[in-house]
Amino acid sequence: MERGAVVEDERSVVELMRSMGLADEVVTRVSVLWGKSAARNGGRRHLLLGHLLDTAAVAGMMWDRYVSVAFRRRLDEVSGGRGRLWFMWVCGIHDCGKACPAFQSMDAVEAASVLAAGLSWGRLPVGQKRWRHDVAGAVLLISRLVAEWGDEEAVGWVWPLVAGHHGAFPSGGALDPPRGAQGRGAAWEEVQRGVVDVFTRAVGFEDVADARPVGSLRKAEQLALSGLIVMADWIASDSSQFEGLADAREVSFAGACRRAEVAWGRLRLRGGWQGLPLPGGRLEPLTGRLGVRPRASQRELVERAWSMPAPGLLVAEAPMGEGKTKGALAAAEVLAARFGLDGVFVAMPTQATSDPMYEQVLQWVRTFDPELESQVALLHGRRRFNAWWRAVWAGKARPDGDGCGCGCGCGCGCGCGDGSLSGGFGVAEDDYGAIDEDADYDLVPSGSSPAGVGGRGADGPAYWFLEDKRGLLTAFAVGTVDHLLHAATRTRHVMLRFAGLAGKVVVVDEVHAADVYMRQFLVEALRWLGQAGVPVVLLSATLPPAQRQRFVDAYLSGVLGRADVHQPVPEPAGYPCVTAAYGVGGRAVAESSREAVGSWRESVPVRLDWLPDTDPAGARVAAAVRRAVADGGVVLVVVNQVDRAQAIYRDLRDGGFDGVLHLLHARLCAADRAERTGQCLRLMGPQAGEDRPERMVVIATQLAEQSFDVDADVLITDVAPTDLLLQRIGRLHRHAGTRRPDAHREPRVLVTGVAPGRDGAPRFLRASEGIYGEWSLLRAVALVSEAAGALAASEAAESAASCWSIPADVPELVARAYGDAGVCPAGWNEAAAWERWQAGERKREEKAEEFLLCRRREWAFPTLEGLHYAGSGAASEEQLDAVVRDGDPSVEVIVVRRDAAGYRAVDGSWLGVHGEVDDDEVTDRLMGGTVRLPSRLTGAVLGGLKPLAGWAGRPWLRYRPALVLEEDGTALLGADRVSYDDQLGLVVEWGVG
Repeated sequence: MERGAVVEDERSVVELMRSMGLADEVVTRVSVLWGKSAARNGGRRHLLLGHLLDTAAVAGMMWDRYVSVAFRRRLDEVSGGRGRLWFMWVCGIHDCGKACPAFQSMDAVEAASVLAAGLSWGRLPVGQKRWRHDVAGAVLLISRLVAEWGDEEAVGWVWPLVAGHHGAFPSGGALDPPRGAQGRGAAWEEVQRGVVDVFTRAVGFEDVADARPVGSLRKAEQLALSGLIVMADWIASDSSQFEGLADAREVSFAGACRRAEVAWGRLRLRGGWQGLPLPGGRLEPLTGRLGVRPRASQRELVERAWSMPAPGLLVAEAPMGEGKTKGALAAAEVLAARFGLDGVFVAMPTQATSDPMYEQVLQWVRTFDPELESQVALLHGRRRFNAWWRAVWAGKARPDGDGCGCGCGCGCGCGCGDGSLSGGFGVAEDDYGAIDEDADYDLVPSGSSPAGVGGRGADGPAYWFLEDKRGLLTAFAVGTVDHLLHAATRTRHVMLRFAGLAGKVVVVDEVHAADVYMRQFLVEALRWLGQAGVPVVLLSATLPPAQRQRFVDAYLSGVLGRADVHQPVPEPAGYPCVTAAYGVGGRAVAESSREAVGSWRESVPVRLDWLPDTDPAGARVAAAVRRAVADGGVVLVVVNQVDRAQAIYRDLRDGGFDGVLHLLHARLCAADRAERTGQCLRLMGPQAGEDRPERMVVIATQLAEQSFDVDADVLITDVAPTDLLLQRIGRLHRHAGTRRPDAHREPRVLVTGVAPGRDGAPRFLRASEGIYGEWSLLRAVALVSEAAGALAASEAAESAASCWSIPADVPELVARAYGDAGVCPAGWNEAAAWERWQAGERKREEKAEEFLLCRRREWAFPTLEGLHYAGSGAASEEQLDAVVRDGDPSVEVIVVRRDAAGYRAVDGSWLGVHGEVDDDEVTDRLMGGTVRLPSRLTGAVLGGLKPLAGWAGRPWLRYRPALVLEEDGTALLGADRVSYDDQLGLVVEWGVG
């Protein structure tokens, strides 16, 4: 038993108050203070002391069964060895501010008994000027704690925990109550003192002075603690689990602990590893847990995890298909076992890449304990379509075979994670990172499974975690990178998101190409994670050295608690490589691989040639495709715009293409996109074998950059920034043993979407330039020209030095592309393009700074006071997406078709006269018609599209706009006409209305 712990007090709070010598009138008055009104608490009022003790009891359960070993250790340090007791006290004391007139007067029915006991108040402010009980609690405590702790530093970091428990941390200037709102006179002072004293005694401290911490948490640790306080409060506020107690003689701490244990079991809450033992061997996490034959790069990453003397940052750089994510999971196990972390969050670039990773993490977690699979969350808005998520969280049948459950049939498990965040999230209207959590649609009643989700019994998942803002609190989570970025925004309840990260190892896949706007939030997140002692693993195939340095500096700034740490990263000895950054003895350390680490495959020469073309219709691209597959072969075409992809597909289809032809882009509805992705992976993936067609063409947008594990004989690609070109080249001759026509024995790339201008400088497709900017495209063309020869008006003849060696050349190409030295010919006006690019980047940085969690000059402040200065007004998850992702907002709709009798789903399923949906199977088919519209249509959508009337009773549907195609198959959105073609997807005719 820890020092200061006591057996839970069975005495009622009335008996306890009398044993403490409180006067009878004080006992009576404290006993009638209400914390939850009957009107909002399932018909039964709940006394204030009852709620405080319930929250403390829940905190005790969290300490025993949820909070990580590392955080328990820190709380023990700052409390003098009484971490559990102090945690219960600080969680429970959060609502003490309800013992004031401003709160007790809010409900006339509940106020009657308070007035009858002899407490009174005059006229009180209302509306915006109303005195909030969270701030009132801070005011109530500050004077007590200063007097009885005699430690203003301790008081300074504790009071914001109370003042911020409703999601925002006020400044000290906000602690000035309106006249009468806090309570004046001896009666109120005695009652407020009594509430604090009896609660403090009930949980196990002798008095308030006994609860004084002996040390301080760092600011990031305070943020995590604040999130845990909110978690305890929300659980204890669930009226379906904690029945209201209106008689103080029924309220006791022992009773609260019994109630908390029952509620914890009903809600099926639990943590993750809860003290993971060290692996039996240094490579056991790879060879035993993951069952792989370790590659050199994976061994290097795991060895770094073993050798770091403190929690730190690992940056793993390795070629596409190297197995980085499996290496990261193995490293995460080592880091968690060594430093006391309780779970893992894997941040992926998109929803589509999250799905196969979810299955891999499920399989990995099962090897620790099969029951832990119910603690693996998938965090994105389309998880309903993930068969494995439905199997685990909805009690549905498991997917057949070894598929990933993402609907694609990819059997992915490789988790090589070589997708890209892209040079701009929202590129070509693709759904990079978009999330819309289930709770935004009121899907999850407290204490029960979400609509359409069946029960699993006592060992099932905790549906509590599915509700709003709680996903990261699950022990193991896979989701879009947005969830990490949201934890670095100055938004309400950011502490909940950060608390979910603070007990985990955080893995971020394909971190290299986050654009400058999103990178601000990533850097901010790394600062806070570094200060909280959270190990982070960043993965990339094409990371510019300047970005590596910035990530290292940000993490170490957090570790050292200073705003501008710069610790030069040594030049890696080779590629692949691993960089480690950590703090030891108050100093920053950054190390890179000292010896060259070999890749698992040898570099091969990749031939590059030009295909000059800036016609959006892509007729020259279609002609080149026909030539490339004249004698057989598999061609992947990657273009930067959906309209261009559709035009090339239409050209080939209407021209009688003889072979397998697929179109893949973000304007396909969810069901078509999943089916088509699955077909591509089956025919071009690592297990294709004899199923690989003799002649096949896939035309795709940037979706093909992201963990798209296919093998093409020839790549035709629009020009893009160099790192993204390399990502696309990673789909070329990817799998060993693939049979190829003789003409395609050597990998070949045709670079298009660019043509020479009148002055010799390249000119680009307008869409490409709008997405990536001119400067990065110019540099990419310059680097390609070194291999393919100068860009000419027609396809160039093969030059003497026409190859890039992949992957050996990757680091140098990326470094040159983003370095300071010029690479373009003089006539290209590279300097002017760079100035324009820099001006745009600075503008985007400044825009992001409006929402960053902490201003630079405030980073070293020791407490959370005033953190939410001018906080973001984001209220929903879609609005929060707009905070962390630059660009015009886009909207998801459900495509339905109108006929003479009513409505049908896009696949023809009958819905009803008003769009009624009567079962989950029809709901699934209907939601299979979900599609994200181009951002240019957002205004028209927000102005007119609404859910169908028949969806009002369906939680998954009632807030989803319907795009109703009339009987002619089209809909008019403002001046633009849209339709849905089974092959082309959503087709937009711009400006025809």
